[in-house]
Amino acid sequence: MIDESGSALSQHGVPAEQVLAEIRQLRAMDRPTHGGRLFAYVYDPAVPGLDELAAAAYAESAHVNGLDPTAFPSLLAMENALVGAAARLLGGGPGTSAPDVVGSVTSGGTESLILAVKAARDARPDIATPRIVVPASAHAAFAKAAHYLRVKLDTVPLDPATLRPAVADVAAAVGPDTVLVVCSAPSYAHGVVDPVEQIAEVAAAAGVRCHVDACFGGWTLPYLRRLGVPVPAFDLAVPGVTSISVDLHKYAYAPKGVSVLLHRDPALRAPQYFAYADWPGYTMINPVISSTRSGGPTAAAYATLRHLGDDGYLELTRRTREAVRELAEAVREVDGLRLVAEPESTVVCYTATDSGPDLFVLVDELAARGWHTQPQLTYAGLPRSVHLTVTAAVAPRVAEFGPDLTDAVAAARAAGPVALPPELLALAGSLAPETLTTDLVAAVAAGLGLGTGGGLPDRMAPVNTLLDAAPPAVRERLLVEFVSLLQRPAY
Repeated sequence: MIDESGSALSQHGVPAEQVLAEIRQLRAMDRPTHGGRLFAYVYDPAVPGLDELAAAAYAESAHVNGLDPTAFPSLLAMENALVGAAARLLGGGPGTSAPDVVGSVTSGGTESLILAVKAARDARPDIATPRIVVPASAHAAFAKAAHYLRVKLDTVPLDPATLRPAVADVAAAVGPDTVLVVCSAPSYAHGVVDPVEQIAEVAAAAGVRCHVDACFGGWTLPYLRRLGVPVPAFDLAVPGVTSISVDLHKYAYAPKGVSVLLHRDPALRAPQYFAYADWPGYTMINPVISSTRSGGPTAAAYATLRHLGDDGYLELTRRTREAVRELAEAVREVDGLRLVAEPESTVVCYTATDSGPDLFVLVDELAARGWHTQPQLTYAGLPRSVHLTVTAAVAPRVAEFGPDLTDAVAAARAAGPVALPPELLALAGSLAPETLTTDLVAAVAAGLGLGTGGGLPDRMAPVNTLLDAAPPAVRERLLVEFVSLLQRPAY
């Protein structure tokens, strides 16, 4: 049993099997990472034996330190192999228009995007206040990068019909202090590919770098194209694209966390490095944010790619695409729901019609039936929606989703929309973020069933309804305080 105090440090050592039993007991609280019923956060190919292979490879290199490639050349060799595979898949390498492409292995998409912004910023030391131009649909990690690196974020609105930025609006946003222009392939929220060719042309004409965030879909779009899907040009084959990122722990199905950041040539990558020798210790030289980093994730990714192979990924993408088609059809057949966008990649995103159910209640009803989906709040005239990240593991279960979706919609209609006190909704919509004290948010959280130390409500619809009523800055403040309430030490 887990220690009643919840502390990790026991007075006396605990037998290994008991420790593992405690972890399994804790894991029983989590959403299922396998089985095709979780449509966010994890990527499951449903390939027998792959988890065991990745775990064994991870264990082989878990104690290897990526800080010094001369001490651990095995990790350097595996990283170079992963970068080469990603470059070849994304239009780079010998015989292409980007023959000198180089890259780095990072801990995930957020780190890849932060480094892309850092390289662009540090390449222009002459600009006192560097700026980056991003579509409103760009991943929030760009806002994080701007915050960390003290770069200004210029956000371009989306066309509500196409869910993409207008190229003319991007061009208008580029100014003399712009160091980077961003586009997505595809955007996470809706799964649509931005007009990369035209945006890259705008950036090139202004002498500005252009980064394509393909973290989410970069490993599937090339295979979808081979399967006959009309995928627009988005990668290093586009002349103005100077860097591109792709996560291997997404649709390359490697364990967390491995991403690859590619630059068209070594000169573009050079500002990404950090070096420091002005101290009495070793000279620090880092291509990524971390210094010490385990070789485990890289080895697991290397093993995954080697085992699945090109033909394996083509087949996994085919299964995923078929699951997307069937899920989209299931949504179309339900009265009260509509697709936000026709699926272009591996995302199904839907919303409610005017006469449809409360989407947040629907999400809870689906969860009660074993389907874990991701609610998305209203934003700048776009309706609240439900996001489904579809993986190959969904394919064997997709026939079960349609009937459960129909039942869940009926149950959501019967339950009706969430009814929060009008004064609470008014408060959420009118308060300034700085007025939200810890005590005030704790009282609101308690009323919504959010306890301290990990306590979560059975249903999230009331929480999502409150957040949906608040402007983005208030949402941020509320969630910071909510998460702070959950993250308390166990003594």
